[in-house]
Amino acid sequence: MAASEQIEIELKFDVDAGQSAPDLRALPGVVSAVEPETFALDATYFDTETLDLAGNAITMRRRTGGPDAGWHLKRPSSVSGARRETRLTFDQAPADGDVPTELLTPVLALTRSRRLAPVAVISTTRTVTVLLGPDGVRLAEFAEDLVTAQSLLPGGHSQQWAEWEFELIDGDNRLLKAAHKVLRSAGGREPSSASKLARAIGSTPTAHEPRLSKKPTALELVVTDIALHRNSLIAYDPLVRVDAEDAVHQMRVSTRRLRSVLSGFPTVLDAERTAHLNGELKLLAGILGEARDSEVQLALDESLLRDEPASPTLVDALAGTETATHDRAIRAAHSAMSSARYFALLDAIDELIAAPPPGPDADIPATDAVDKAIDKSRKHINKAQGRLAELPEGSDEWEEQLHTIRKRAKRLRYSIDAAGPLGKKKYKQVGAVAKEIQSALGDFNDSRINRTKLAELAASGRLPGPDMFILGRIDARLEADGEKAIADYVKSAKKL
Repeated sequence: MAASEQIEIELKFDVDAGQSAPDLRALPGVVSAVEPETFALDATYFDTETLDLAGNAITMRRRTGGPDAGWHLKRPSSVSGARRETRLTFDQAPADGDVPTELLTPVLALTRSRRLAPVAVISTTRTVTVLLGPDGVRLAEFAEDLVTAQSLLPGGHSQQWAEWEFELIDGDNRLLKAAHKVLRSAGGREPSSASKLARAIGSTPTAHEPRLSKKPTALELVVTDIALHRNSLIAYDPLVRVDAEDAVHQMRVSTRRLRSVLSGFPTVLDAERTAHLNGELKLLAGILGEARDSEVQLALDESLLRDEPASPTLVDALAGTETATHDRAIRAAHSAMSSARYFALLDAIDELIAAPPPGPDADIPATDAVDKAIDKSRKHINKAQGRLAELPEGSDEWEEQLHTIRKRAKRLRYSIDAAGPLGKKKYKQVGAVAKEIQSALGDFNDSRINRTKLAELAASGRLPGPDMFILGRIDARLEADGEKAIADYVKSAKKL
């Protein structure tokens, strides 16, 4: 049985020990309550020596007692005020008591090669009342907790406190708001910590979203951009590990954006000290690229055959081999992302953010650095377009030059995106044009690759006459798509 996952939406209040709880049966939608039950819960919390989980508002625990005994991983959720909880029962977990792989994998980008060890033990006497709606629907659970916590960190101490928790089950936001009002009126106070663990171990090196000063330097902007893309990479890491939709693409984009910051602002950071990092990011982008390219090609192959009476032979010839290629590429990406080399790369990015090596332009205004990077990128595009005009249209060299222009347009986009934290509008128009060029030439490249693939398949002699006719029809569509893409590119290029 796989681990279960749910979104946890709850209210938490500090209260005085022995504080009487209000009668919550008067809340909107509540018609009755189950007789309260009391449980003894004992939990051991795990983290790295540097508290990488706690610093990112994540808790991992092994808890006995109560109806949900087992292993729990709680992470921030995209839902405001909610937490994402993954659970494993003891029957699903390793018998040796080690942290289960199902819970460790989602946080590997944070823990990396560092060992997880107990950091706190927390015992809770919990009295639970379940609130019911019409037809016995479980709307919410109200818990009155008496907590004893012992920090296992150096210099840690024990504490005792009381708190209330109100967690939605099948109730709605209206019920949550009403409960907040009632519980505050009954003596509940805003919690002193976000979780029991946070209160037990005290302050942690919390990860924050980077912010710029009012008049940022180029170095501040570059480091902020690197931190933002690092956070994005870390966020998509666990999604790639479960092959979630679009996750490989987004993680690859984060990797490329990190590279673009290093290459687009080469004089802001010390180029010699960041060269190795740039190379490792290029390698990672390449590995993710194999998986992404096969993913895109698989989708393209499937779209080409849509509404066509293709035989199973043609379907397998176009899409079947690509499926196997994608599976191999995903396995290779997963293997790379569990390697010491990948973890060392993440460590190096963190070290760069914490102590960036300044280059000669580190102290110039951030806007000057962005203007310089954008001007450089535009000149590179103009030069590539000049070279394109010298080549015979339709030749291999001409098509390769279009691909070069596409890559340079993407680099320009990334340079403009790097200015995002500055909140300046003046770069948006150029960025929009660069995106148009990149998109048009991307469509042309897709049509070119697919036409080559169709030509090779047609020449193989593997397909019967009806399928060959279908190939010809698809090729005609792709030819028209390619011509339209070039026309769109020419129109956009005039605006750059």
